[in-house]
Amino acid sequence: MEILHLTERAHWDDAVRTGSYRWSTRGRTLEQVGFVHASTREQLPGVAAFLYTGATEQLCVLVMETDTIAAAGTRVAFEDGGKGELYPHIYGPIDPAWVSDVRPARMAGADLSW
Repeated sequence: MEILHLTERAHWDDAVRTGSYRWSTRGRTLEQVGFVHASTREQLPGVAAFLYTGATEQLCVLVMETDTIAAAGTRVAFEDGGKGELYPHIYGPIDPAWVSDVRPARMAGADLSW
């Protein structure tokens, strides 16, 4: 199953250089939260509006497959995001090799384009 992670491009570029992506969500690391937040294609616009409305930094969407992540030994669990909706959570750092595509993204107010 395809899952997505919206992030700042600078964080992704650092991950490519170091070999490990360790941001959970905007302003919070994997170590602070315990997992990396992700979403489905349908959930991404709502996540973007909640976290990045008015963002001016360059953004990107990481595209991954749950089977690829699981095959590497990292758990992906679909868990309640607080209102009964299940969101994918990645329980470990993201290996850049798991990312099948990186799509540029930007916010226009509360709307995400990617």
